[in-house]
Amino acid sequence: MKVHQIRFPVPGTHAAASSARRDLVAAIRAWGTLLPPELLDAAELVASELITNAVRHAGADGPISAGAHLGTGGLRIEVIDTNSEIPEAGLPGTAAEAGRGLFLVAALADRHGFDPLPSGKRCWAEFEFSAALSSAETHPM
Repeated sequence: MKVHQIRFPVPGTHAAASSARRDLVAAIRAWGTLLPPELLDAAELVASELITNAVRHAGADGPISAGAHLGTGGLRIEVIDTNSEIPEAGLPGTAAEAGRGLFLVAALADRHGFDPLPSGKRCWAEFEFSAALSSAETHPM
């Protein structure tokens, strides 16, 4: 399987978060992989949550970047920001309109977490897939 990777800056605005999610998912889909639609849908929602959280909590603090890596082991989505606060899943009230993002990430991804960095943190989520899945370039339909 061919390895693919993308990373790009995300301005710290809510409009930019929406655009970044669309750009990231479009890039993953454009790689021409034979990933199941449900995995791509889950990756889109996870990317949206990670990017939105970075913009909401770190948008004013400095640069944000979003990226994805697809290799033989699976798909990894990462968002890096300059806010050093550790993300925590809270228990939002039933009427709360926010606060469920990390629960969604945990439910959809095979693994997720964060890595402290010298100037912020990296939040990531990984999706595994069968070794039988490969690029469309290798196994055309």
